[in-house]
Amino acid sequence: MTEPLYRKIHTELREKIVKGEYPPGAKLPSEKELCQQYDTSRITSRRVMEMLADEGLIVRQPGRGSFVADPLPEDGQSSSSQVNDKKLIGFVITDFSASFGTELISGAERTTTSHGAFLVLRRSFGVPEKEEKAIEELLQLGVDGLLILPAQAEHFSTKILQLVIDRFPLVLVDRDLKGIAATSVRTDNVAGALCGVRYLLEHGHRHIGLASPPPMESTTIEDRINGFVQAHAEAGVAFDQEHWLQVTSTLPGSFYDDNIESDVESIKAHFEKHPELTAVFAIEYNIALLVAEAAKRLGLRIPEDLSIVCFDSPDVGIEDHRFTHLLQDQEGMGRFAVESLLAMIRGDDAPKKVLLDAKLVEGLSTKSPSMVHS
Repeated sequence: MTEPLYRKIHTELREKIVKGEYPPGAKLPSEKELCQQYDTSRITSRRVMEMLADEGLIVRQPGRGSFVADPLPEDGQSSSSQVNDKKLIGFVITDFSASFGTELISGAERTTTSHGAFLVLRRSFGVPEKEEKAIEELLQLGVDGLLILPAQAEHFSTKILQLVIDRFPLVLVDRDLKGIAATSVRTDNVAGALCGVRYLLEHGHRHIGLASPPPMESTTIEDRINGFVQAHAEAGVAFDQEHWLQVTSTLPGSFYDDNIESDVESIKAHFEKHPELTAVFAIEYNIALLVAEAAKRLGLRIPEDLSIVCFDSPDVGIEDHRFTHLLQDQEGMGRFAVESLLAMIRGDDAPKKVLLDAKLVEGLSTKSPSMVHS
């Protein structure tokens, strides 16, 4: 596996310091000069300097620059590096809830602990600016690698792109980003959606609505939509584009009562316009809740009048919301993500793409063929 660029620069500077090419008291190249010399980013050059400072090899003086320590630690080793070589892993996640995220974090924490490493968590709430700030904070903490569950934004983060270019140890979690060749661990969303829609088709539904946010740079939504379409094609059932309901209140930055109310009313109007719909496949659990509320306002019973299948559904014992759903292996996702990242940090080969299966769990929101309302 190609050595991360920050490690390469760190090794070269460290050797020059230990060999005396940069003697005690000598000034090192600035972060800007390192950027130019190695054709890298300020993030990488800053990290290199922080690593050298943590080892006690250099002293950083604000406004003046970085200087070789005088005297150097014995044998060029710092006491801190001898005592503690545990890896520090940063995890930037959008958010977590009962339906998604809690088990993912637990899987990552357990695996990190079992490998003698530390996990530092930051939430971006799906806001690109907060995501970039969280990444910067973790880099300044000196993390050895990053797990990132990217925000669903119109354009992916330039910071993530720069990390990939710099070959900084990075694993994308739960989604992939189009145009970025980064290691990722996520659910096989095409296969999961295929499974859920096949279930509805096999139970006699022929007019199935699709409820989703607009497709964005993240492949998760796009893959689930593709699975929905493929299931129809396999069964020889035409999907009517008019049956696609697009909602926006579940997108980051849109969690306001007015947006939710607007989406519920829009779904309600959609059902009134298309009374032939007998089922809805919802891309996410929160969207399934909106569909259920709209159906309730119209007096439609679930599942007698309308069946619903979605991704994820918390097991909280509330019967009205115990949907038939695709259960993602969140614990496995967190475990594989940490193991892949640690392999990258060691310089070992790690799989580029890891796809995990989603399992169909029958709930109280779907009916068998003989009970389908027509």
